[in-house]
Amino acid sequence: GKSTLARLLLGLDQPTSGIVEVGGLAVDAGAKARDLRWLRRAMGVVLQDPYGSLDPRMSVGRIVGEPLWALGIDGDRRARVAEVLARVGLEGVEDRYPHEFSGGQRQRIALARAIVHRPRILVGDEPLSALDVTVRAEILDLLGQIRREKGMTLILISHDIGVVQNVCDEVVVMTDGSVVEQGATNEVLVHPRHDYTKQLLAAIPTI
Repeated sequence: GKSTLARLLLGLDQPTSGIVEVGGLAVDAGAKARDLRWLRRAMGVVLQDPYGSLDPRMSVGRIVGEPLWALGIDGDRRARVAEVLARVGLEGVEDRYPHEFSGGQRQRIALARAIVHRPRILVGDEPLSALDVTVRAEILDLLGQIRREKGMTLILISHDIGVVQNVCDEVVVMTDGSVVEQGATNEVLVHPRHDYTKQLLAAIPTI
């Protein structure tokens, strides 16, 4: 249910019941594209597969700049693309293509695209699971830096308790599509109340 919840927040799926609100505004996934532009402007998303989420026929500059053109954001768009690519450690790569990069670099490209339009909320749906340990640490550190610098809300979907503990201020534990526990991260992970949370923590490998 975690990825489904993210899709509801992003206005990609319609809830069977209840209302999804972002910033006090109701999200209607059935609305016309122009009526959801405020939501697309407010949110960015980084998906699990850093290669599958990038169009191999498009240059990096076009991929990262696409939200600026799609949302009609004014200003020097090329300069903004160059700025955000430099911020994620990929300066001067606008004319290259996704297949020329490693998995970690592709995820940096995806992150640049997600933040280029300066969203208030960044959704990461298992953004680290397809990366090796060293690269995961780099992307995780970059996510933390950007979140602090830009004052964004980061919604991170992850099975990795260590990642959640290091990045998130609050945690929501879900199973079978239902929330079973939520609260401050340190409180929930140090003093879990629900049996499922206890099982998750017990399953963490130890040396």
